[in-house]
Amino acid sequence: MMNMTETVKQLIIINVIFFVGSMFVPTAYDYLSLFYFESQNFKVWQPLTSMFMHAPMPNFMHIFFNMFALFSFGSALEHFWGGKKFLFFYISCGLGAALLHTAVNYFEIQALLEKVSALNLNKDQIRVILDMDYKALFDANGKMLPGQIRTILENAHCTQEQFNVLTEAAQVYQSTAVGASGAIYGLLVAFAFMFPNAGLALIFLPIPVKAKYFVPAILCLDLFLGLSGKSIFGTSTGIAHFAHLGGAIVGFVMMWYWKRNQFNNNRWDQ
Repeated sequence: MMNMTETVKQLIIINVIFFVGSMFVPTAYDYLSLFYFESQNFKVWQPLTSMFMHAPMPNFMHIFFNMFALFSFGSALEHFWGGKKFLFFYISCGLGAALLHTAVNYFEIQALLEKVSALNLNKDQIRVILDMDYKALFDANGKMLPGQIRTILENAHCTQEQFNVLTEAAQVYQSTAVGASGAIYGLLVAFAFMFPNAGLALIFLPIPVKAKYFVPAILCLDLFLGLSGKSIFGTSTGIAHFAHLGGAIVGFVMMWYWKRNQFNNNRWDQ
């Protein structure tokens, strides 16, 4: 087994520090997780900081699997690339993950709002609804409490079906993303580029499969789950599948570009 390389070790340490620190300062999730870019909670540093945040305890497996993958694939790549090139690749994939995740959320929110366009809500009214605290809207009997949102909905003659659509849009709008998974998926793609015949296996399915087959299969599964919004067990995944795909796409483009240009400085006719 390859020894852990220096940059990989530092990245793991940073992730662990963020994870442990967030246990003692839970409000860190409000500042360092990735919020939707139009949310009042969004900050410009979140696309970067969110890739060092992970699901809070008791969900220890989120950070464990990501750090295990970072060690397993990252060390092999840094060994050949060096620390600076590896870090550039890793951060780029993480930012690509945040970008695609945000773009998919944007189109999903717009599609939902289009379904209720007949309400003729203006931008300020839509913003108020998307920022609503759903749990604080109703009393113990399930009746909506008087307030700004109730007034907006009554004036717009909103139906229950339309309110359900607005609630779904608000859930997407208020969702956050954390984790190194997008950057890890970029590493997976790079590993498959460099070591296509290396055998890879899932922990719960210990059957080695060549990287050139394993990685595309994992990406296809993520695409399917992202489009369906369901897990293989039929429930909501709670996983940012398109963030995974965003990191993988950036990783693929960078690997393709580097491979295409690796011999440019050694042309026979120069």
